[in-house]
Amino acid sequence: MQRTKAPFRADEVGSLLRPAKIKEARAKLEKGEISADDLRKIEDMEIEKVVHKQASIGLKLATDGEFRRSWWHFDFLAKLTGCELFHPDTGIQFAGVETRHDAIRVIDKLDFPDSHPMLDHFRFLKKYADQAHVTAKMTIPSPAVLHFRGGRKSISKDVYPDLDAFYEDLGKTYRKAVKAFYDAGCRYLQFDDTVWAYLCSQDELKKARERGDNPDGLQQIYARIINYALAEKPADMVVTTHVCRGNFRSTWISSGGYEPVAETMLAGTNYDGYFLEYDSDRAGGFEPLRFLPKGNKVVVVGVITSKFGELEKRDDIKRRLEEAAKFAPLEQLALSPQCGFASTEEGNILSEEEQWAKLSLAVEIAKEVWGQ
Repeated sequence: MQRTKAPFRADEVGSLLRPAKIKEARAKLEKGEISADDLRKIEDMEIEKVVHKQASIGLKLATDGEFRRSWWHFDFLAKLTGCELFHPDTGIQFAGVETRHDAIRVIDKLDFPDSHPMLDHFRFLKKYADQAHVTAKMTIPSPAVLHFRGGRKSISKDVYPDLDAFYEDLGKTYRKAVKAFYDAGCRYLQFDDTVWAYLCSQDELKKARERGDNPDGLQQIYARIINYALAEKPADMVVTTHVCRGNFRSTWISSGGYEPVAETMLAGTNYDGYFLEYDSDRAGGFEPLRFLPKGNKVVVVGVITSKFGELEKRDDIKRRLEEAAKFAPLEQLALSPQCGFASTEEGNILSEEEQWAKLSLAVEIAKEVWGQ
């Protein structure tokens, strides 16, 4: 049976490859050849087009492709009260490649401002999603993302001498964000999260300890923050999460199956759905899905890769869905690519044509597996 509410049987994570016109405009803005308003007008046109493109291939939702962002997370976090973007000596190390030298630090008390620019970004998206008769989906980074990568060193000790106070304000900030997006008309919100995957990686846990942080007990802390953020979520709003092992120019950061965090994540957080990566051996098997509570929660199985252009075989995808259904009911499963196609503006190493072929494949297989 197809679903009439999010997450849908065929869904997508969020980001899409940036069109050439946006890349060209951003380059011109950096050179001072056009204004920020000129760039916004180009983004507006490209977002309108991409919303209708998503509807045309049969998706029941649309994102703005994150076309206005440089990063999947920093653009949101940098506009929270109390946070700032800065440029450390090194970037984030992926497999064989390093990102630009950007990072976020907390320099004052956290809050979610009424003027956060992504509220207007959502309102623009919703206008065209409504025209296309699809659900507007907004993606923001999970609260855990603000803490884990930088840890204690990225949070002012003058402002937050006690991390418990930071965690409390982080939960309040995100509860306010959820309400603000709801008031803006958002009924499908997603917290993108690399941290659950990092907590499954021995290498990432080791790095955390080396930078002076203790990762023991963090999954319980993050679950409490997430649940506090969602505690006043209206019944007609769906909030999902996407768990990512890193996605920059088709490379990755962490490896490890979900077993160490599955019970806390699936049964201990109050999300409506979970987009889980299952496109490589680094994700482990489907056994952790046994912790999904029976009922209304949905796991969106990411067995179609967004990292490379080669199209998966239909029978292979169906076989993997059958394997997943051994551990969670098929009625509580859905299908999507394992991640977005452009977590940063650089994008993954595939063409727009290949991107749309993968999303179309998800739509077609969902109809075959769950019916019209």
